[in-house]
Amino acid sequence: MGNCCGLCGKESSSYEDLTPDRETIRRRQAEAAERRITEQQQRGIKDIESVKRQQRRAMELEKREQEAASSAQPTLKWQVN
Repeated sequence: MGNCCGLCGKESSSYEDLTPDRETIRRRQAEAAERRITEQQQRGIKDIESVKRQQRRAMELEKREQEAASSAQPTLKWQVN
């Protein structure tokens, strides 16, 4: 009988007390997703920054080649007389 009165004075931990709010859950999920993405990008690569620099250089070179190909300069033609 004494056990019932002992519980009345204490605060009971409810579901809301144990569960974080939705914003906290979303933030934690976003952080975990970002960590997974960075881990996947770095898997097998020692220096990720050098790879990114190489990719940028390759894109710039490709862009320059496309600009040169689409420029209005006439192409060279062979003429046989």
